[in-house]
Amino acid sequence: MSDALRLEALYGDRLVPCYADRPRNLDAMLRASVAARGDAPALEDGEATVTYRQLDRLADRVATGLLARQVKAGDRVALFVGNRSEFVVLLAGIWRLGAIAVPIGVRQSAAELAYMLDQCGAAALVFDASLAERLPPRAQIAGVHCLVCIEDAGTAEAGHADASTYTALLADGSDTPVQADFADTQPACIMYTSGTTGHPKGAVLSHLGFFHTARHYVGRFGYTADDRLLLTIPGSHISGLLAVVVVSLQIGGCLVLQRQFNAGDTLALIESRRVSAAVMVPAMYNLCLLHPDLPKRDLSCWRIGHFGGAAMPEVTIARLAEALPGLALYNGFGATETTSAVTLTERGDAARKPDTVGTVVPCVDIRALDAEGREVAAGESGELWIRSPGNAIGYWNNPDATRTSFVAGYWRSGDIGSVDAEGFVRVFDRIKDMINRGGFKVYCVELENVIQRHPGVVEVAAVASPCPVLGERVHVFLHATEPVDPEAVRALCRRMLADYKTPDFVTVSATPLPRNLNGKLVKAPLRAQAREAADRRNVLPLEKTS
Repeated sequence: MSDALRLEALYGDRLVPCYADRPRNLDAMLRASVAARGDAPALEDGEATVTYRQLDRLADRVATGLLARQVKAGDRVALFVGNRSEFVVLLAGIWRLGAIAVPIGVRQSAAELAYMLDQCGAAALVFDASLAERLPPRAQIAGVHCLVCIEDAGTAEAGHADASTYTALLADGSDTPVQADFADTQPACIMYTSGTTGHPKGAVLSHLGFFHTARHYVGRFGYTADDRLLLTIPGSHISGLLAVVVVSLQIGGCLVLQRQFNAGDTLALIESRRVSAAVMVPAMYNLCLLHPDLPKRDLSCWRIGHFGGAAMPEVTIARLAEALPGLALYNGFGATETTSAVTLTERGDAARKPDTVGTVVPCVDIRALDAEGREVAAGESGELWIRSPGNAIGYWNNPDATRTSFVAGYWRSGDIGSVDAEGFVRVFDRIKDMINRGGFKVYCVELENVIQRHPGVVEVAAVASPCPVLGERVHVFLHATEPVDPEAVRALCRRMLADYKTPDFVTVSATPLPRNLNGKLVKAPLRAQAREAADRRNVLPLEKTS
């Protein structure tokens, strides 16, 4: 497949470089892998294996089964489904039909699920039987006319009075090939962003965007059809869906599914299934490093370790290099709105340039602009504006948010970062997350990376604490596997950083820090705790406290 690029007008007002040589849509991409890898394993889920030829047949069954239930091209099909082979089969069938998949995290509440189903106007909902109790009352989702339940093993019941079974969906379908004849600028997914305020927005992601970003992963990491990719982060999250599921289908590789991350189980699975690549957040790598089984496992097959969603502390990178010398670590930066990564590191960059998220991938342009909308000099910080073929078409049924966020062909990320003279991108913080301590800017990521060096620290988050004198002070929350002295943490920061970056308050938690439904650490609850603590402190603003 040629790497030649051409400019294409997309979605009305965007002029974006795209690969000229590409499949018509994601279904055509899958069919190419079926033709090349028919009898090779596409999915491994527990003891069950699905070959590419079987996946192709099942996709036809899902597509025609949905048609029999009055679900048509352009309709939204919500997937309240965990990491299991049926999730991938359903995606393939939905895309073959020309419908729009709406993956929803399995930890969502009934109220959140009801909002998303209503907001996107879902015609169908497929759900795990184990999640039936968390479905909204039928009256709240009356617009969903098709309910399908994936039965638990050994049962034939739908688990919901109004639902048919997944087995019945397949049985009502046919093996007659469905022709997916539509352009790749059509929507493939609506993925709801994990916003911290108000309702989430539904980012509309195209077939074109999924293909391009997956191809960038393949090119940068050197994936081949022999690779075996582990899905242990949620497939309903953009990183799991794009960087694992779609990448695996594009290369004709084997996707190994794990229902839920557990460090010991994950290490055992990597060994037993000869996994060659995995995508995890930094905290998962830390938990693997701390697990007593790590030195006992033969992990020589594991050659690619991708991470994102947070910076990888330098100490973790060094420990991984010592424990797993054959594992190449890759960082990346992206968002739901960009269909995952717009920058990726090269091999060795994670250790050589640990403060960067790599360089832009082909077809992508990133600019750092100041608050007045002017591009800043190389290396200087500003808001990162991103142009990419992976940029969302917009937000579903939310024109105001679309106009605000997508400007002149670029998506405004809301992240503070820089692009240096060599093209390396650094992400310092979210605009709203930066702490302004008496006029001095404290970038939380920098501080968190230093504290991560402290023995026993698994994860750390810095947030602003309101202060009547300085405006904001620094409150750090950390989770550790052994007792941590707050004063020792401050002493470490004083040795490594400017004095104004030293935490004013340190809270050590015996439990992991809060994460959203996609597994990313969330700071909103921690900010609330910091505000409550500040309100309780009836002391002089600069009094020493832990």
